[in-house]
Amino acid sequence: MYKSLTFILIVIIGIANARGFSNIKAENIRHIKSFSSQKNVGLDLCPTCINVADESINILLNLILDTGIIGTCGTLCQALAEKTGSEILGTVCDIVCDVVGIDEFIKLIEKADLDPIWYCEIAKLCPVNDHGDAKITKFTILPPTGRQGQTFTIDFTFVSVNGTGTGELTIDIRTPDHIPLGTGFLLQAQKPGTYNERITVKAEPDPQCDPTQQPCEQWLPGVYNVTVQICNGECGSKHPHSAIYDTGRGTFQLTG
Repeated sequence: MYKSLTFILIVIIGIANARGFSNIKAENIRHIKSFSSQKNVGLDLCPTCINVADESINILLNLILDTGIIGTCGTLCQALAEKTGSEILGTVCDIVCDVVGIDEFIKLIEKADLDPIWYCEIAKLCPVNDHGDAKITKFTILPPTGRQGQTFTIDFTFVSVNGTGTGELTIDIRTPDHIPLGTGFLLQAQKPGTYNERITVKAEPDPQCDPTQQPCEQWLPGVYNVTVQICNGECGSKHPHSAIYDTGRGTFQLTG
């Protein structure tokens, strides 16, 4: 079954719905791909699984709440496959559900406590490394000051002695008007080595932000406090294979 599942995932890599790993609160925050000579561990099935897992969890919740479909793992996951028209979503769902059991699976979904990384680790499509580590050795934000419209570049280097597990890179920005900005990016499992990462922040109002739906950052003059975390698993998760490796902090200032 795993061989056929792997084949299906390889086929859909090019057509998987490429959404952000976390709920993006600022479209002008970008993660530039790691420019390290080291390669990711294993095949690139993990990011594809996480994309489809994110979609699956939301639909499964609706199936449970709206239609009352529970029964067995097979019944619930077949309903997911039929709802989405995707056998791959149903297959991955079935694997995860069988591992944790139908009752626990439903509880996790209802509590919104089944994060995509853990979901795909259970399905054995994302590598696990409980002995991993990452230490930030350099952290800079340039330029230190600028005006609205300026793009600020956050460069940091981390060193891993034992490699890393499948994890998340998050950025949180505390703004002068107290509107929280932040997002998360998938950080694939890495071998031991030194890694350079870059995040860019364009300090201008997000044209996609709807003020009737949520507060919209206006990038007012003042000091912006930046926190970056490197995590094993999803940052803040209480599930197995989850931990904060290290945290980097810095500031930039808008003058007008």
